[in-house]
Amino acid sequence: MDPFIFCVYHHDHYPKANKELGPAASLEGRNLGNDFFLKDGWRMYHGHKVPGFPVHPHRGFETITFVLKGFVDHSDSNGAAGRYGYRDVQWMTAGSGLQHSEMFPLLNKEEENTLELFQIWLNLPASKKFAEPCYKMLWDESVPRLQVKDGNQNKTEIDIVAGKIGDSEAPAPAPDSWAADPENEVAIWHIMMDENAEWEIPAANKNVSRSLYFFEGDFVFLNDKKTASGNAIVLNPHEKITIKNTGTKSRLLLLQGKPINEPVMQYGPFVMNSQEEIRQAFDDYRETEFGGWPWPRRDMVHGKEKKRFARLISGEEIVK
Repeated sequence: MDPFIFCVYHHDHYPKANKELGPAASLEGRNLGNDFFLKDGWRMYHGHKVPGFPVHPHRGFETITFVLKGFVDHSDSNGAAGRYGYRDVQWMTAGSGLQHSEMFPLLNKEEENTLELFQIWLNLPASKKFAEPCYKMLWDESVPRLQVKDGNQNKTEIDIVAGKIGDSEAPAPAPDSWAADPENEVAIWHIMMDENAEWEIPAANKNVSRSLYFFEGDFVFLNDKKTASGNAIVLNPHEKITIKNTGTKSRLLLLQGKPINEPVMQYGPFVMNSQEEIRQAFDDYRETEFGGWPWPRRDMVHGKEKKRFARLISGEEIVK
């Protein structure tokens, strides 16, 4: 739903790691390079040795990658890099064009390596389609986790990746983002509810779109309407909605924002406003490769240490 383009949930239970940061298990029977079938609880995606997504281009939108478990290794055509995970968020503006790789290094040789993440594509308006590419890290320590209890002392926790609830406000996104303007009311909330917990979603402006993805649990009631997990529900944003959890603990993802209300033309990794702009994106990529690829391998990973870091386009390096 406008302003969002795409949202994917990855949950893979990888085995122990081998010395190449890949799975210490046979890859026989997998369609390596395009392995999206959930075999033995995990997938290699486009990776051949390390699971993940080797170098590929983007233009015209943003990727917001919220990692709940495991690690992601980022490398891009501007020479920036990073490793993040365990509730860290990378907010990347592809803008005028960027190549990047997103690999999932397996770092534990003694135990299984679980990966869980959301990647959300947020559109850019025409005026920002050619913004300077960049990324910003919203580290775990800076992302608010709001804890509330209902009248029966049952707990709900909300990770506020974007937007705010009361006095709890997410860190600022990338500077050219649609979310950077508070009037656009962009919100990304990861909601975790104990059994029988109730929580009221605060009302927003009637001009925004709001959807709720119920991805883990049994059933919830939304203002007395029963909903099973595995569903996305479109909400009226200006109405107060009470979520009542039943059964086991539940988790939901809320996406909200003021629509951009411009034509959307998506083809593969490019999101523009017209077919002509899509053709131009392909022509530009063939000619310039959006700066080329400065890394020694297409599936770049950043060592065996469990070290979170970011090396930004500016040259600044942050180690966590």
